[in-house]
Amino acid sequence: MNQHTTTLSRLAVRLPRADGGLENYHLSAPRSFPARLQGALNRVVYSAVHVVADPRADVDPWLAAAIDWDRTIAFREHIWDLGLGVAEAMDTAQRGMGLDWPTSLELIRRAVAAAKRRGGLIASGAGTDHLAPEDARSIDDVIRAYEEQVAAVEGAGGRVILMASRALARLARGAGDYEKVYDRILSQVREPVIIHWLGDMFDPALKGYWGTSDLKAATQIALGVINAHAAKVDGVKVSLLDKQYEIDMRRRLDHSVKMYTGDDFNYAELIAGDAQGYSHALLGIFDAIAPAASHAVARLAAGDVEGFHDVLRPTVPLSRHIFRAPTRFYKTGVVFMAYLNGHQDHFTLVGGQESARSTVHLADIFRLADKAGLLSDPDRAVARMKAVLAVRGIDA
Repeated sequence: MNQHTTTLSRLAVRLPRADGGLENYHLSAPRSFPARLQGALNRVVYSAVHVVADPRADVDPWLAAAIDWDRTIAFREHIWDLGLGVAEAMDTAQRGMGLDWPTSLELIRRAVAAAKRRGGLIASGAGTDHLAPEDARSIDDVIRAYEEQVAAVEGAGGRVILMASRALARLARGAGDYEKVYDRILSQVREPVIIHWLGDMFDPALKGYWGTSDLKAATQIALGVINAHAAKVDGVKVSLLDKQYEIDMRRRLDHSVKMYTGDDFNYAELIAGDAQGYSHALLGIFDAIAPAASHAVARLAAGDVEGFHDVLRPTVPLSRHIFRAPTRFYKTGVVFMAYLNGHQDHFTLVGGQESARSTVHLADIFRLADKAGLLSDPDRAVARMKAVLAVRGIDA
């Protein structure tokens, strides 16, 4: 046993269990991943990234978002250094759950400018969230809302991720309304977009998207829209947490259209693919495990399939825990990982959503991250875990 392993064997923290008790948890040795991309990637990989709140701002967090712009942009530079793209102002950034459209647009402008300085890949979310669903009176209202945000993203020099619309989900009376909206928007965009199909486990207001709650029928409608506009669609991000629906849809896409997996439960096997194809990636979990994701996909590109799985396989239990139901609260776990690994100095979220998960849930994130070798500095992670537990009344 070397000195480092001996030191870790003594490094422990008392973590709460679901039965109400505490356990003396001893840490494992972390895995070492490069801080920059080593080699090349053979998949297009985006990380949907979080925003860093400013805990010192004198705002009411349920009503207003205060952003630490320096740390927020620094995190994106970390992602670009690893060779990953940034999916900006998406649900991982608490879009629609604390981050409003004016703040999102400021974020997009700052991030696009930073990407140009850094030579980083970026695409940004355009939706209809400045139009409250209850205020939308017609499908034309939805179209105008989309047009406004698409123009703003393009005006900032950015590429568009066309986000699902709560207003459209509320107003639409069938497939024809979705076809009308997407036909109009896709006919106007300057560059091919990524279409984002976000399931209702991520946002209950999107239930029945594409005009039906039958996933097979919804897939058929979405494919009709996408394949009819293949020249204007770079790809589609599917976030349904059902790998078979993604695989079936992937095989039926126009050959020029990419499938970007948004499946935070099954991403490893979907990115690896099969004899009939593979998925690219646009994932919220890649915010929390970016160094491992970069290293794994680089191994895959080098032909080391087992090395790819060796890195990503242990991360899947962590991801499934962070994204477990109610899935929309996954942002708490993503930011908790950023805090544990030193990307921000506090565990505070926009909207006060650090309270959205239980103390036991956070303790299990710590355990699973440790088992996957993802706590880059165990001493720091233990100190920060203890600080969070102390605030929640636990002497660790």
